[in-house]
Amino acid sequence: MPEKLWAGIDIGKEHHHCVVIDPDGKRLLSARIVNDEGALNALIDDVTALAGDGGELLWAIDLNRGGAALLIGLLAARDQSVAYLTGLMMHRAAAGYRGEGKTDARDAFVIADQARVRRDLGLLRPGDDIAVDLRILTGRRLDVVFDRTRQINRLRALLLEVCPAMERALTLTNKGPLTLLTRYQNPAQIRRAGAARIESWLRRRHVRGAAALAQEAVAAATQQSISLPGEAVAAQMIARLAKAVIALDAEIVELDAAIEARFRRHRAAHVIVSLPGFGTLLAAEFLAATGGDMAAFTGVDQLAGFAGLAPQPRDSGRVSGNLHRPRRYHRGLLRTMYLSAQISIRRSVPSRTFYQRKRAEGKTHKQAVLALARRRLNVLWAMLRDDTTYHDSPPVTGAVAA
Repeated sequence: MPEKLWAGIDIGKEHHHCVVIDPDGKRLLSARIVNDEGALNALIDDVTALAGDGGELLWAIDLNRGGAALLIGLLAARDQSVAYLTGLMMHRAAAGYRGEGKTDARDAFVIADQARVRRDLGLLRPGDDIAVDLRILTGRRLDVVFDRTRQINRLRALLLEVCPAMERALTLTNKGPLTLLTRYQNPAQIRRAGAARIESWLRRRHVRGAAALAQEAVAAATQQSISLPGEAVAAQMIARLAKAVIALDAEIVELDAAIEARFRRHRAAHVIVSLPGFGTLLAAEFLAATGGDMAAFTGVDQLAGFAGLAPQPRDSGRVSGNLHRPRRYHRGLLRTMYLSAQISIRRSVPSRTFYQRKRAEGKTHKQAVLALARRRLNVLWAMLRDDTTYHDSPPVTGAVAA
């Protein structure tokens, strides 16, 4: 007989645990499954057999990537509905169930039972192939950028221990000074080499402004004649860090090219980049965050809540109008919308006018930019819905050219 069942899965790295319950919350199946294709396909067969032909079945998971990727792909390939509970939702819900022990079986039951009783869970939709590629590439790029920043900060700290004047004189975010530090790291080396030899060495490595950089390095080195303790070892570390930053810069260039190549293949690419403030990278991050499918959201308000741009009321007693950002939102998507709004203020007259009006109303810069980001999200939603590129004003139809 067809039944309505809920299957909750507690995701693990090597194993998952699945619990299936009926409308009364009775456990029909509890099993530990290896995270490989054969075992997961067998589980899907067993659970669908429990539901029977014509029965309703909802799967629920507590992780939407990483170790859950294979399971999500197999469920999507077989047209199974999957709900997603965030970690915060699971943590709060588990406290309301009897018992203080924590096991995979208990967590799987809580997931299944929450899917049974709640009506506010959204269905998980795996992003299209290009959006998934962009999520991986933009995530890696962000990691590399953070690594680069850390390496530059360490490089600055070491230079301060060797020669503070050099740390002040060299712009370590540029390739020229970094190239210089792979060969010359302390004042004595630079003074012995002299500006002419350093300039010649830099030119052979195609460094722009080699003459000016050599002069700056020599001028900084002549300000310090003392040799500080640990200078020799610090110089070795400075050379290594400089080479590491150059390698990270090269990887960022490669990632940017890969991101642009994949982004241009997406059906919505021309629509998103037509909105002022969106370049290839921010547009790719938007697709990566949303999965490239607006059908995953019931409307623009849900998308705004997902992006952290829809304030939630926290009124209590006599306090009203107390609005705060929601606790659960996609920080990467909020960052993308905020940065694109900031850029659009300089490049788009309507955006600048809206921003200035909000500032005139007494809002701070950040509040005005967030308000602009929310307005632009409405515009972008309509553009994607209608597959229409952006225009500052509606085009005039039927006009006769002068």
